[in-house]
Amino acid sequence: MANIGSVINGVLQDANNAITTTNTPKTGTSDLGKEAFLQLLVCQMQNQDPLNPQNDTEFVAQLATFSQLEQLQNLNTTYEKSQAFSLIGQNVILNTKDSAGNETQVTGKVEYVNSSGSKVQLYVGGSLYDVEDLYAVLAEDYVKDVCSPQVMGDYNFQYDAENPKDFQIKLSLGEDDYEATEVALIINQAIVDDSKFNLDGETLTIYKSAFEELPDGAYAVAVVFNDKDYTTVADQIAVTVSNSKVVVSEEQTGDASAEQSGAAVTE
Repeated sequence: MANIGSVINGVLQDANNAITTTNTPKTGTSDLGKEAFLQLLVCQMQNQDPLNPQNDTEFVAQLATFSQLEQLQNLNTTYEKSQAFSLIGQNVILNTKDSAGNETQVTGKVEYVNSSGSKVQLYVGGSLYDVEDLYAVLAEDYVKDVCSPQVMGDYNFQYDAENPKDFQIKLSLGEDDYEATEVALIINQAIVDDSKFNLDGETLTIYKSAFEELPDGAYAVAVVFNDKDYTTVADQIAVTVSNSKVVVSEEQTGDASAEQSGAAVTE
């Protein structure tokens, strides 16, 4: 049995010891939980001043207070669990500690919630974390903007048909659900044959052969990633072709003019 203290001249001694002494060692806390509240009540009942005993009404009032405290704690636990279950499928940031005790942040999607008694844990990135470690919940649009594949920077290349060279572009293939593994290229509204470019890791090399059949002019190179949204970047790679021996036929020029005219009428 826990030590509930002694009474000298009607005054409870070692009250703090009565609150904190249990069979299982616990870290000290300033919170008065329901177990400590019950111990105080039992101690008070066992050590009443015989010259000035408390009446039954006072004990009933204290028991009612204890019941309210227990219900509030149960309500808080239920609310915490419901909030945790609502996070399933959401991207979150967790503040936690590594094996060396250093604070670190973990970002990922909550795959499921583990609820064992009053303890609630979130399963993120292959590990369980206490719900108290939750730092932030990320909106899906924000995650998409951050994790989607990208062309890293703006590029303006000069292709000289008399001294042709290959071009290299740095890409980010994205992360998590938005990660891409391959790309396609579009130049002058035509899909470029995959023999004319190469993706090595996150470095895209466009071979000079991709431009050898183009007449002089300015071209935009669109990169299409094979992520789940087929992200397309069409305004960050520009190539100016010069000294080309390729001549645009009048028929092609007429078709192009007609397309531009039609687009103008549509607008």
